[in-house]
Amino acid sequence: MAGQNKANTGNYFEDLTTGREIVHAIPRTVTEGDAAMYLALTASRYPLFCDAEFARSLGFKRELVHDLLVFHTVFGKSVPDISLNAIANLGYADVRFGVPVYPGDTITAKTRVLGMRESSGGDTGVTWVHTVGQNQRGEEVLSFIRWVLMAKRDTSTNTGIDDAPATPESVAPGELFVPKEFDLSKWDTTVTGGEYLWEDYEVGERIHHIEGVAIEEAEHQMAARLYQNIARAHFNAHALKDSRFGKRVIYGGHVISIARA
Repeated sequence: MAGQNKANTGNYFEDLTTGREIVHAIPRTVTEGDAAMYLALTASRYPLFCDAEFARSLGFKRELVHDLLVFHTVFGKSVPDISLNAIANLGYADVRFGVPVYPGDTITAKTRVLGMRESSGGDTGVTWVHTVGQNQRGEEVLSFIRWVLMAKRDTSTNTGIDDAPATPESVAPGELFVPKEFDLSKWDTTVTGGEYLWEDYEVGERIHHIEGVAIEEAEHQMAARLYQNIARAHFNAHALKDSRFGKRVIYGGHVISIARA
Protein backbone atom coordinates (compact mmCIF):
# COMPACT_ATOMS: atom_id res chain seq x y z
CA MET A 1 0.00 0.00 0.00
CA ALA A 2 1.38 3.40 -0.99
CA GLY A 3 2.53 5.51 1.92
CA GLN A 4 2.78 2.55 4.30
CA ASN A 5 6.07 2.19 6.18
CA LYS A 6 7.52 -1.04 4.84
CA ALA A 7 10.76 -0.84 6.83
CA ASN A 8 11.48 -3.61 9.32
CA THR A 9 11.38 -1.86 12.70
CA GLY A 10 11.92 -5.10 14.63
CA ASN A 11 9.96 -6.58 17.50
CA TYR A 12 9.56 -4.89 20.85
CA PHE A 13 8.90 -6.70 24.11
CA GLU A 14 5.10 -6.62 23.73
CA ASP A 15 5.27 -8.02 20.19
CA LEU A 16 6.54 -11.42 21.33
CA THR A 17 4.61 -14.14 23.18
CA THR A 18 5.74 -17.23 25.05
CA GLY A 19 5.67 -20.27 22.78
CA ARG A 20 5.98 -18.31 19.56
CA GLU A 21 8.25 -19.90 16.97
CA ILE A 22 10.09 -17.86 14.37
CA VAL A 23 11.96 -19.10 11.30
CA HIS A 24 14.57 -16.46 10.59
CA ALA A 25 15.07 -15.10 7.09
CA ILE A 26 18.13 -15.10 4.85
CA PRO A 27 20.18 -18.31 5.15
CA ARG A 28 23.94 -17.77 5.15
CA THR A 29 26.49 -19.74 3.14
CA VAL A 30 29.73 -19.47 5.11
CA THR A 31 32.64 -19.03 2.69
CA GLU A 32 36.40 -19.39 2.95
CA GLY A 33 36.53 -15.59 2.90
CA ASP A 34 34.22 -15.38 5.92
CA ALA A 35 36.39 -17.86 7.82
CA ALA A 36 39.59 -15.98 6.93
CA MET A 37 38.07 -12.63 7.91
CA TYR A 38 37.05 -14.03 11.30
CA LEU A 39 40.59 -15.27 11.98
CA ALA A 40 41.96 -11.86 10.96
CA LEU A 41 39.55 -9.92 13.20
CA THR A 42 40.11 -12.09 16.27
CA ALA A 43 43.67 -13.43 15.79
CA SER A 44 42.37 -16.91 16.69
CA ARG A 45 45.15 -19.50 16.47
CA TYR A 46 43.33 -22.81 16.83
CA PRO A 47 44.79 -25.14 14.15
CA LEU A 48 41.49 -26.97 13.57
CA PHE A 49 40.22 -23.77 11.98
CA CYS A 50 43.30 -22.69 10.01
CA ASP A 51 45.29 -25.87 9.24
CA ALA A 52 43.62 -28.16 6.70
CA GLU A 53 46.27 -30.88 7.05
CA PHE A 54 45.94 -31.03 10.83
CA ALA A 55 42.13 -31.19 10.55
CA ARG A 56 42.39 -34.05 8.03
CA SER A 57 44.77 -35.94 10.32
CA LEU A 58 42.02 -35.92 12.98
CA GLY A 59 39.42 -37.33 10.60
CA PHE A 60 37.77 -34.18 9.24
CA LYS A 61 37.37 -33.38 5.53
CA ARG A 62 39.34 -30.14 5.80
CA GLU A 63 39.73 -27.18 8.19
CA LEU A 64 36.50 -26.33 10.01
CA VAL A 65 34.68 -23.04 10.26
CA HIS A 66 35.51 -21.62 13.69
CA ASP A 67 32.84 -22.71 16.16
CA LEU A 68 32.38 -19.16 17.45
CA LEU A 69 31.89 -17.87 13.90
CA VAL A 70 29.12 -20.47 13.65
CA PHE A 71 27.71 -19.13 16.92
CA HIS A 72 27.83 -15.50 15.77
CA THR A 73 26.27 -16.40 12.41
CA VAL A 74 23.32 -18.19 14.01
CA PHE A 75 22.99 -15.39 16.56
CA GLY A 76 23.05 -12.82 13.76
CA LYS A 77 20.20 -14.58 11.96
CA SER A 78 18.02 -14.12 15.06
CA VAL A 79 18.74 -10.42 15.59
CA PRO A 80 16.15 -8.87 13.20
CA ASP A 81 13.34 -10.80 14.91
CA ILE A 82 14.54 -10.94 18.52
CA SER A 83 17.02 -8.23 19.40
CA LEU A 84 16.95 -5.45 16.84
CA ASN A 85 15.58 -3.27 19.65
CA ALA A 86 17.61 -4.90 22.41
CA ILE A 87 19.12 -2.82 25.16
CA ALA A 88 21.50 -5.59 26.20
CA ASN A 89 21.97 -9.32 25.89
CA LEU A 90 22.02 -10.60 29.48
CA GLY A 91 23.21 -14.18 29.31
CA TYR A 92 23.44 -17.60 27.67
CA ALA A 93 22.66 -21.13 28.82
CA ASP A 94 22.57 -24.67 27.43
CA VAL A 95 24.96 -23.88 24.56
CA ARG A 96 25.53 -26.99 22.42
CA PHE A 97 27.66 -27.27 19.29
CA GLY A 98 26.55 -29.92 16.80
CA VAL A 99 27.98 -31.30 13.57
CA PRO A 100 31.07 -29.54 12.19
CA VAL A 101 30.58 -26.67 9.75
CA TYR A 102 32.82 -26.50 6.68
CA PRO A 103 33.36 -23.61 4.25
CA GLY A 104 30.51 -23.82 1.73
CA ASP A 105 27.89 -24.99 4.23
CA THR A 106 24.66 -22.98 4.45
CA ILE A 107 23.28 -22.10 7.87
CA THR A 108 19.66 -21.40 8.77
CA ALA A 109 18.18 -20.53 12.16
CA LYS A 110 14.90 -20.69 14.05
CA THR A 111 13.88 -19.52 17.51
CA ARG A 112 11.22 -20.36 20.10
CA VAL A 113 10.25 -17.91 22.85
CA LEU A 114 10.60 -19.71 26.20
CA GLY A 115 9.31 -17.03 28.56
CA MET A 116 9.08 -13.32 29.33
CA ARG A 117 9.17 -10.96 32.30
CA GLU A 118 8.35 -7.28 32.35
CA SER A 119 10.74 -5.14 34.39
CA SER A 120 9.56 -3.67 37.68
CA GLY A 121 9.74 -0.18 36.18
CA GLY A 122 7.53 -1.22 33.29
CA ASP A 123 9.69 0.39 30.61
CA THR A 124 11.58 -2.74 29.50
CA GLY A 125 11.26 -6.51 29.61
CA VAL A 126 13.42 -9.62 29.51
CA THR A 127 12.71 -12.31 26.93
CA TRP A 128 14.17 -15.85 27.04
CA VAL A 129 14.57 -17.62 23.69
CA HIS A 130 15.94 -20.93 22.41
CA THR A 131 17.67 -20.67 19.03
CA VAL A 132 18.70 -23.58 16.80
CA GLY A 133 21.02 -23.42 13.78
CA GLN A 134 21.03 -26.07 11.05
CA ASN A 135 23.04 -26.79 7.92
CA GLN A 136 21.71 -27.41 4.42
CA ARG A 137 21.05 -31.07 5.29
CA GLY A 138 18.91 -30.19 8.29
CA GLU A 139 21.61 -31.27 10.75
CA GLU A 140 21.89 -29.25 13.93
CA VAL A 141 25.10 -27.22 14.12
CA LEU A 142 24.28 -25.22 17.25
CA SER A 143 21.61 -24.53 19.85
CA PHE A 144 21.52 -22.13 22.77
CA ILE A 145 19.27 -20.27 25.18
CA ARG A 146 19.74 -16.56 25.67
CA TRP A 147 17.87 -13.86 27.52
CA VAL A 148 17.72 -10.32 26.28
CA LEU A 149 16.63 -7.01 27.78
CA MET A 150 14.24 -5.46 25.26
CA ALA A 151 12.73 -2.03 24.84
CA LYS A 152 8.95 -1.71 25.07
CA ARG A 153 6.88 -0.16 22.33
CA ASP A 154 4.63 1.55 24.90
CA THR A 155 6.40 2.32 28.17
CA SER A 156 3.23 3.74 29.73
CA THR A 157 1.38 0.41 29.69
CA ASN A 158 2.06 -2.35 32.22
CA THR A 159 1.58 -5.82 30.71
CA GLY A 160 2.03 -7.78 33.95
CA ILE A 161 3.88 -10.51 32.05
CA ASP A 162 5.95 -12.70 34.37
CA ASP A 163 6.61 -16.24 33.16
CA ALA A 164 10.40 -16.45 33.27
CA PRO A 165 11.60 -20.01 32.60
CA ALA A 166 14.21 -21.98 34.51
CA THR A 167 17.48 -22.44 32.62
CA PRO A 168 20.02 -25.24 33.11
CA GLU A 169 23.21 -24.36 34.98
CA SER A 170 25.34 -26.57 32.74
CA VAL A 171 25.27 -29.19 29.99
CA ALA A 172 25.95 -32.73 31.19
CA PRO A 173 29.09 -34.24 29.59
CA GLY A 174 27.07 -37.15 28.21
CA GLU A 175 24.87 -34.72 26.28
CA LEU A 176 27.75 -33.03 24.47
CA PHE A 177 28.12 -33.86 20.77
CA VAL A 178 31.41 -35.39 19.60
CA PRO A 179 31.82 -35.87 15.81
CA LYS A 180 32.09 -39.56 15.02
CA GLU A 181 35.00 -38.93 12.66
CA PHE A 182 37.07 -37.16 15.33
CA ASP A 183 40.26 -39.22 15.96
CA LEU A 184 42.05 -37.78 19.00
CA SER A 185 44.83 -40.37 18.78
CA LYS A 186 46.47 -38.17 16.13
CA TRP A 187 46.48 -35.02 18.28
CA ASP A 188 49.86 -33.31 17.93
CA THR A 189 50.91 -30.77 20.55
CA THR A 190 53.72 -29.50 18.32
CA VAL A 191 51.03 -28.30 15.91
CA THR A 192 48.76 -26.79 18.57
CA GLY A 193 51.62 -25.11 20.42
CA GLY A 194 50.20 -26.21 23.77
CA GLU A 195 51.90 -28.86 25.86
CA TYR A 196 49.15 -29.32 28.46
CA LEU A 197 46.31 -31.82 28.04
CA TRP A 198 43.07 -32.55 29.91
CA GLU A 199 44.70 -34.40 32.80
CA ASP A 200 47.08 -31.50 33.44
CA TYR A 201 44.30 -29.20 34.68
CA GLU A 202 42.42 -29.11 37.98
CA VAL A 203 39.01 -27.79 38.99
CA GLY A 204 39.46 -24.35 40.52
CA GLU A 205 42.83 -23.73 38.89
CA ARG A 206 43.35 -20.15 37.70
CA ILE A 207 45.45 -19.20 34.69
CA HIS A 208 46.46 -15.60 34.10
CA HIS A 209 46.72 -14.85 30.38
CA ILE A 210 49.24 -12.08 29.93
CA GLU A 211 47.95 -10.79 26.59
CA GLY A 212 45.63 -7.78 26.54
CA VAL A 213 43.67 -6.40 23.60
CA ALA A 214 42.00 -3.02 23.14
CA ILE A 215 38.75 -3.48 21.22
CA GLU A 216 38.46 -0.74 18.63
CA GLU A 217 35.07 0.48 17.43
CA ALA A 218 35.99 0.17 13.75
CA GLU A 219 37.10 -3.46 13.94
CA HIS A 220 34.09 -4.29 16.10
CA GLN A 221 31.76 -2.87 13.46
CA MET A 222 33.52 -4.94 10.79
CA ALA A 223 33.04 -8.03 12.93
CA ALA A 224 29.36 -7.27 13.61
CA ARG A 225 28.81 -6.87 9.87
CA LEU A 226 30.56 -10.19 9.26
CA TYR A 227 28.16 -11.79 11.74
CA GLN A 228 25.24 -9.86 10.14
CA ASN A 229 24.36 -8.67 13.64
CA ILE A 230 22.47 -5.46 12.88
CA ALA A 231 21.24 -4.63 16.40
CA ARG A 232 20.89 -0.87 16.80
CA ALA A 233 22.89 -0.95 20.03
CA HIS A 234 26.03 -1.72 18.02
CA PHE A 235 25.62 0.74 15.15
CA ASN A 236 23.26 3.68 15.63
CA ALA A 237 25.31 6.28 17.52
CA HIS A 238 22.67 8.98 16.96
CA ALA A 239 19.88 6.91 18.51
CA LEU A 240 22.05 5.82 21.42
CA LYS A 241 23.42 9.19 22.49
CA ASP A 242 20.44 9.67 24.81
CA SER A 243 20.36 6.04 26.01
CA ARG A 244 21.46 4.79 29.43
CA PHE A 245 24.88 4.03 27.93
CA GLY A 246 25.21 7.24 25.92
CA LYS A 247 27.04 5.49 23.08
CA ARG A 248 27.19 2.30 21.06
CA VAL A 249 27.98 -0.91 22.93
CA ILE A 250 30.25 -3.74 21.85
CA TYR A 251 28.55 -7.03 20.95
CA GLY A 252 29.34 -9.32 23.88
CA GLY A 253 29.87 -12.31 21.62
CA HIS A 254 32.75 -10.53 19.94
CA VAL A 255 34.32 -9.97 23.37
CA ILE A 256 34.03 -13.72 23.97
CA SER A 257 35.82 -14.35 20.65
CA ILE A 258 38.66 -12.00 21.55
CA ALA A 259 38.99 -13.53 25.01
CA ARG A 260 39.07 -17.06 23.64
CA ALA A 261 41.60 -16.16 20.96
